[in-house]
Amino acid sequence: MTENHGAERADPLTRIIDAALQRAGGWLPFDRFMALALYAPGLGYYANASRKFGRMPESGSDFVTAPELTPLFGRTLARQVAEALERTGTDELWEFGAGSGALAAQLLGALGDRVARYRIVDLSGLLRERQQHALAAHAGKVEWLSELPERMRGVIVGNEVLDAMPVQLVARRGGQWFERGVVRLANGALGWDDRPTELRPPVEIEGGHDYLTEIHPQARAFIATLAERLEQGAAFFIDYGFPEAEYYHPQRHMGTVMCHRGHLADADPLADVGQKDITAHVDFTGIALAGQDAGLAVLGYTSQARFLLNAGLLPMLEAASLPERTLAARLIHEHEMGELFKVIGFAAGEGWEALGFAEGDRSHTL
Repeated sequence: MTENHGAERADPLTRIIDAALQRAGGWLPFDRFMALALYAPGLGYYANASRKFGRMPESGSDFVTAPELTPLFGRTLARQVAEALERTGTDELWEFGAGSGALAAQLLGALGDRVARYRIVDLSGLLRERQQHALAAHAGKVEWLSELPERMRGVIVGNEVLDAMPVQLVARRGGQWFERGVVRLANGALGWDDRPTELRPPVEIEGGHDYLTEIHPQARAFIATLAERLEQGAAFFIDYGFPEAEYYHPQRHMGTVMCHRGHLADADPLADVGQKDITAHVDFTGIALAGQDAGLAVLGYTSQARFLLNAGLLPMLEAASLPERTLAARLIHEHEMGELFKVIGFAAGEGWEALGFAEGDRSHTL
């Protein structure tokens, strides 16, 4: 199977991808392509100078995340973080993929002296510069790392981090499974090519119809590594996704890979490589199992709406201005972020009845 996606420019990122294709014999698994498109140093989407985060397209941004939408997101999350710091007897906060620095500023502002140090793990040097500017008032507490340390203590947060981790694509056609990869076509364009594979989704897909989906070894490996290194503390991840039974439902036959640019979405990751975000929904069952298998306790799993309401968003909304309430309502509205986004919590060692999962916990659906 091949598709034509238009001629590519001979820019530096294209040359890096072509070199990777050549080393791989002309066929690159999608997860390796996605990693280059997003993270190639200085050139990939998250490593280049384009503006990613903002409320509106007029800002030159590509998408909005909850902390950019309203500071009430971080202030509400801070209540769960405060409980977790107390329960785990720690005073350090870790954030993965801190984006513009908005969430860090909100958490530090709300938590004050309860946080002795805020550590940001981010691969993007350019985003780090923006974060340093946004967090200038907290400069004495914030530290940046480009990789995980061997040992960690504290509370970890990650908002829209797991969805940006490279995924493998698998396709069933005519009853056979293939891994979908990227090739350079004769006309110079990037195209798709499927090769027979032993890879399978984690559950059997009912029916014999053609089916495209993702598997998530990198996200699971990330959670397992965190679990091994987190000696004392907790972790909370917020992202869009589903439990396994929904993710691999027979009717979800087109996969979930999407691209974002200028606040518009498209399904073609082979076009405008490096100039737009590439994401896939999160398989939260896989995330939960990866954590459990590595020794973490699952504190809970629920929708973003229920989590924020449990953590005290409603009184904050009542005290906010009308414009602030209008924006913050998107966090919990069923047709906006409220239902699509989920929250999963872990604890190193023994868990507790965490605030954010007090009502509406859906752990039984994982």
